[in-house]
Amino acid sequence: MRGYSVGPHLDRPDPPWVMRTYAGHSSASASNQLFRANMANGQTGLSVAFDLPTQLGLDPDDPRSAGEVGKVGVPIAHLGHLHQLFDGIALDAMNTSMTINATATWLFSLYLALADETGIPYDRLSGTTQNDIVKEYLSRGTFIFTPEASRRLTVDLIEFSVVHVPKWNPINICSYHLQEAGATPVQEVAYALATAVGILDAVRDGGRLDSDGLAKVVGRMSFFVNSGIRLIEEIAKMRAFVALWDELTRTRYGVEDPKLRRFRFGVQVNSLGLTESQPENNVYRIMLEALGVTLSRDARARALQLPAWNEAIGLPRPVDQQWSLRAQQILAYETDLLEYPDIFEGSHVMEGLTDEIVDQARSELNRIVAAGGVFAQIDEMKAALVHAQTERAHAIETGIQPVVGVNLYHEQTGSSNDSLLLDTGTKSHLSADASEIARLIEEFVEFKRSRDSVAVELAKRNLLRVARSDDNVIPATLALAKAGGTTQDWADTMREAFGEFRAPTGIQGGAGVREGQMDALAERLRRLPGGPARLLVAKPGLDGHSNGAEQIAVAARDAGFEVIYQGIRQTPTEIASVARDEDVDLIGLSILSGSHLELVDALFAELRSRGVSVPVIVGGIIPEDDIGQLIALGVQRVFTPKHYQITQIMAQLVDVVAAQRNLSQS
Repeated sequence: MRGYSVGPHLDRPDPPWVMRTYAGHSSASASNQLFRANMANGQTGLSVAFDLPTQLGLDPDDPRSAGEVGKVGVPIAHLGHLHQLFDGIALDAMNTSMTINATATWLFSLYLALADETGIPYDRLSGTTQNDIVKEYLSRGTFIFTPEASRRLTVDLIEFSVVHVPKWNPINICSYHLQEAGATPVQEVAYALATAVGILDAVRDGGRLDSDGLAKVVGRMSFFVNSGIRLIEEIAKMRAFVALWDELTRTRYGVEDPKLRRFRFGVQVNSLGLTESQPENNVYRIMLEALGVTLSRDARARALQLPAWNEAIGLPRPVDQQWSLRAQQILAYETDLLEYPDIFEGSHVMEGLTDEIVDQARSELNRIVAAGGVFAQIDEMKAALVHAQTERAHAIETGIQPVVGVNLYHEQTGSSNDSLLLDTGTKSHLSADASEIARLIEEFVEFKRSRDSVAVELAKRNLLRVARSDDNVIPATLALAKAGGTTQDWADTMREAFGEFRAPTGIQGGAGVREGQMDALAERLRRLPGGPARLLVAKPGLDGHSNGAEQIAVAARDAGFEVIYQGIRQTPTEIASVARDEDVDLIGLSILSGSHLELVDALFAELRSRGVSVPVIVGGIIPEDDIGQLIALGVQRVFTPKHYQITQIMAQLVDVVAAQRNLSQS
């Protein structure tokens, strides 16, 4: 035991990580109640989830926000909403993480304005703004501006905060969603570090900070990492991250202070691997994945948030979030995890695997940098992730990668969903409160009517002038927040300055993985009367999680369909117009934001107005209660995460097309 005593240690350290759950829904007031309940349960930090309109720079009353307000997070349109969100919560006593990217500059400025109005100095604020736009282009889809403009806004936030808000983490480079998009451990490490290099090079080359200032920026950089189910690989991945970051910051940026070179990271464990089938199995997956970022003391997370067991079914309730928090607390307070030095020191297996990941990730990082850097390599990186995700989906479908309860040991005793409701309610998930959202929109319209429109307009003009100059945009953004500006006021001003951007789909990267697996389906399609079958894959609404749509588009090509896929954030009007103009045989919608009923209803209305009669199928995270309603609206098939066998999905698509063509001939 090398002098270590057996039994509980009286000098046991406090948990070295902040305990969080990712929360926000319906309205700022409703989310504030959820925050307070979680804090009473022992949560030590806040992780704010924003709804899609807020993430994409749209106000709640914008037509594009219809059906999306408050669905996947809290809507924040102006400073008053932030007052409601943090009512009764002292900002200087709370570590706040804000998962926001394209509009990060705006939400950060709102937070500063709230601190000003509540008398809290900036140097007492601690927390994190995610502010990582690269992963939005690659995996999550909530981007607005061009890569160059987005990099400028990111750098402005970093430079302002390092000088004026010294305890704040101005960027949280998010490899989490890279793994969700299919990244291997090597890709997750390499792409995240390539993003860091792209940002740090821009800070260094901008010339606003000297070498000491650059070192401070390095010291405030943080990362948000994923932890999957392959425990040993995940531990080695984290040790590789630590080693490469230390090497990179020392050699490329000349940072001598080891404290500033520390790899500072938080973790949300893997949600991609959570299953709708036998969701109770997710409890064990989540705990094992938490071990991957806590077992190795030298590569231990500084903040940890765990998903709820039922996130593959719907938005988790407070009781589900309590489960996730209790898992962390058991790990921290009941086990002896925190009482010993790094237990992997000297392990030949762990050191060998870590070195292997380090070497491969370093090689991939150097390739990206040599090719112009991460902002120039978005197309290539996106295609590589789609390819990796296609390989993963194929491995699960064929059983090469076992998933208990899905493709292995999927027998079911009783209804585990019913047995795990655990409260007096009848729903297995939390839904956004429609009346609360309607009230929020009414109040927002009244807010805009009564505000000082002249002051807002002057602040917008000044912001536009600054955006078109080389000055930092934070002071002008802060002035707009205090003048009564809204999220869309800020974003529309930035759109006027920088324009908008559509990212690549990357679906060419998935070609060829399944080889001849779809040959029989392709032959069946060829024999159908009426020529090649055309499938329109569409992502309506504001949801940017495109992995599912991309995998269906790739597989459909292999199955013999002519595929039309134009990327994310299409309106029902646009989808119906494409369906008419391209004379498609089938429309496949991918919706994960919970807005499926509203969006499908709107699409059918648009199709009818154009005289288009074409079958529609829907895939996404759709509660069982809503499937019947979708069928009643006219949807032909509904697919949820339990439908993992893509070949079978393709067979059903062929069935729908065959039935439609036979009907048209009869």
